[in-house]
Amino acid sequence: MSFGDPNNPYGQQPQAPQGPYGQQPPVPPQGQPGYGYPQQAPQQQPYGYPQQQAVPQQQGYGGYPQQAATPYGQPMPGMGMPTGYASWGARVGAYLIDYLIAGLLPTILYIVGIAMSASAATSSIPDTSACSPTDQQCYTDAINAASESSGSPAGAIICTVLAALIGLGAGIFLLVKEGATGQTPGKKALNIRLVKETTGQPIGFGMAFVRKLCHALDGPLCGLGFWWPLWDEKSQTFADKIVGTVVVKTQ
Repeated sequence: MSFGDPNNPYGQQPQAPQGPYGQQPPVPPQGQPGYGYPQQAPQQQPYGYPQQQAVPQQQGYGGYPQQAATPYGQPMPGMGMPTGYASWGARVGAYLIDYLIAGLLPTILYIVGIAMSASAATSSIPDTSACSPTDQQCYTDAINAASESSGSPAGAIICTVLAALIGLGAGIFLLVKEGATGQTPGKKALNIRLVKETTGQPIGFGMAFVRKLCHALDGPLCGLGFWWPLWDEKSQTFADKIVGTVVVKTQ
């Protein structure tokens, strides 16, 4: 027993403080300071480490993130940076390469078919050199023989049909490539690309087809529209101006 403490003359053990009506005060939840407890300052990263901030990503339809359209002058994935308008010589060179790839074989087939038709037409002329002036039967036989061989040979017809089918398929292939990527094999070989002037993006198959039709306006007056890129500020043909396209260099 200790009688030195006037507040505890009988030496009783100290008890925890009680709330009103004899209840124990609530224990502050773990990790959060209660009333009267010292608060801890939030932890900061050491000096020199970059602060990380959560940047919300805009979600598109179906939960997929949206991507902004590439402006004119910016390269598409897998394509080079445009460095200016393509020259007239580069455009002509690309056309020649495309023709060698897609148009050479149909042209050869057309020539073979025409030659076979011409040969058949020559054989359709009656040969009356062996007939005497008074031998009417000889003349009749020569005319009948020429009439039987006057029809177009099957080989000429086959060559013409094959040329048409190959030419159509090659033309569609070039339009698909040009519309989707802006580059045919010839344009890719010479590092040029067809794009929409306002967006710098490929124009798609439909507009590529319309542009091909508009080339009919480049043909009159000795092909003036095809010569126009020589002095035009944007190196455009008449078809390019109508559709709103430009041909740019990629290197």
